[in-house]
Amino acid sequence: MIEEFFERLEKLKKQHRLILQRDNEPVEENNGVYERYRFPVLTAQHTPLFWRYDLNPETNPYLAERFGINAVLNAGAIKWNGKYILMPRVEGLDRKSFFAIAESPNGIDHFTFWDYPVVMPETEEPDTNVYDIRLVQHEDGWIYGLFCTERKDPAAPPGDESSAVAQCGIARTKNLIDWERLPDLVTSSAQQRNVVLHPEFVNGQYAFYTRPQDSFIEAGKGGGIGFGLAASIEKAVILEEAIVDRKVYHTVYELKNGQGPAPLKTKYGWLHLAHGVRNTAAGLRYTLYMFMTDLNDLTKVIHKPAGYFLAPEGSERIGDVSNVAFCNGWIADDDGTVFIYYASSDTRMHVATTTIERLLDYVLNTPEDGFRSAAQVQTLIGIIQKNMLIGKETLIS
Repeated sequence: MIEEFFERLEKLKKQHRLILQRDNEPVEENNGVYERYRFPVLTAQHTPLFWRYDLNPETNPYLAERFGINAVLNAGAIKWNGKYILMPRVEGLDRKSFFAIAESPNGIDHFTFWDYPVVMPETEEPDTNVYDIRLVQHEDGWIYGLFCTERKDPAAPPGDESSAVAQCGIARTKNLIDWERLPDLVTSSAQQRNVVLHPEFVNGQYAFYTRPQDSFIEAGKGGGIGFGLAASIEKAVILEEAIVDRKVYHTVYELKNGQGPAPLKTKYGWLHLAHGVRNTAAGLRYTLYMFMTDLNDLTKVIHKPAGYFLAPEGSERIGDVSNVAFCNGWIADDDGTVFIYYASSDTRMHVATTTIERLLDYVLNTPEDGFRSAAQVQTLIGIIQKNMLIGKETLIS
């Protein structure tokens, strides 16, 4: 039995090393805006063997999994001490999620988890589940993590074990190891998800992107990406939310939408990456889209390309919740390179790379949505006519 134990252990270690040491490579086809990569950057198989297995042959003679990992998804991201840091939602087989830290030397492969998961302190009202953290280095000197804290709905009728209340949890750190939990964000909305902290003060206050909604799942009448200010972060209270980016009928963000990571500051405005949801005959479809807000008035959208920026493709469309692309973390390097970390189908993490200049070109020059088929046809005719001036034969020969 001991010999079989160690034979199996060696096989597991070899498989794990292959995954961790695997070089990533961009796929050949791209849209000119970003490059996708062949392999996911984080999966359940990336988690350490000493998380999933009791490695003592006396207490685990069959080397069976004792703590199974179902998925690694929806990671916050930050560049810290020269490393590319992801803080994903790690979901166990028991449906409980927790946070962990994985780091890479280059941002596209060789991500390795730190030995221990994040110990996130609780408030007086314990979290049942925590997930989808947004990391931001604020100008006040702290690294903040804003995440969804989920608790059972106390108003749920007897026998209803699926109704929940979602709110925004807030924590901060100086080293990504020791976290100080602050009180949950207070707003007038019944529930909050996808809340993001703006990296700079606005009029001396902390600024938040919110997603007010009527219930745990449905955005209801309160849908859209909101914006609000709080005088303090230690006890954050938003008295008024203004909707920055609304849901719109027959678009990729018709059912609900939410801010992804914190926006990136450019000379033209703030670049935003968000997710939009629409309903289909096959269920909900999550895609990513972009827009830009004014440098000084963060509630004013000044550019917004039509349609989605990134959608799940191929095997990305298959998973626990299929047909989903979701992003809550990106990293902009000093040289202008941008690493976009997105999850596919609530199962695994990927990276796409681009540059600030390419994102600016996309947001500033891609046509906006006319919101009617006839208007979109006129947009297309305009593009065709412009190209015809160059000469069709020149373009296609």
